[in-house]
Amino acid sequence: MMLVAAVGIPKRFPAASPRRVVELGLLAAVIGIVVLFTALDVNASASIVTGPLLLIGLGMGALASQLGAVTVSAVPDDESPEVGGLQNTATQFGASLGTALAGSVLIASLTASFLSGIAQNPDVPKEVSQQASVQLEAGVPFVSDAQLQKALQDAGVDPKTTQAVLDVNEQARVDGLRASLALLAIIGVIGLFFTKRIPTVQPGGVPAGDDP
Repeated sequence: MMLVAAVGIPKRFPAASPRRVVELGLLAAVIGIVVLFTALDVNASASIVTGPLLLIGLGMGALASQLGAVTVSAVPDDESPEVGGLQNTATQFGASLGTALAGSVLIASLTASFLSGIAQNPDVPKEVSQQASVQLEAGVPFVSDAQLQKALQDAGVDPKTTQAVLDVNEQARVDGLRASLALLAIIGVIGLFFTKRIPTVQPGGVPAGDDP
C-alpha cells in the first residue's frame, strides 16, 4: 500500500496540494494506529493487523509522494543533491529514533504490567513474585507463551503457577503494545501541527489566483 500510494498519488492527482496530501497521509497513519490500538486483545488473532497496516501504509506512501519533491524544489538545482541527502538522513534518523522510543515504552510498560500482575495474582506464590521482581528489574523480555512456558518448566515451576504467569504475560504484552502505539499516535498528531509550512502548490505550479 505504501508503494501504491507513493507512485499512484502523483499520477492520479498531479496538481494536488502537497500540504493537504501530507495532512491526509498523517491522518490515515494515525487512524490506522488507533484502530490497531483498539483491536488489540489477548484473544485477538493476527488478522487484526491487516486493515490498520493498510491505512498506515497508505499514509506513509502519501508522505513519501510529496516530501521529497517539496524539499528538493525549495533550493537551487545545484544544491538539490545535498538537500536530498539531508532529507534521507533525517528520514532514517527519525525512523530509528521513533523505533527506539516506541521500543523503550513497550519494554517499560510490559515490565510494569508483568511485575504488577504477578504480584497481585493469588495463584503466583510470593517467593516467585519477589524473585521475578529482582531478576527482571532491568526489564521483562518480549517473549512468546511457548518460550515462557518452556523456561518455567525448565525452572521446575508447578503447572498452576506456570499458567498464572502465562496469563499475566499475555496481558502485559498487550499493555506494552498499546503503550507504544499510543506514543506513535501522539507523535503523528503532533506532526499534523508542523504541516502548515508545507506549500499548497506542487513544485513549479502556480498558486491559485495567479496568472500562469
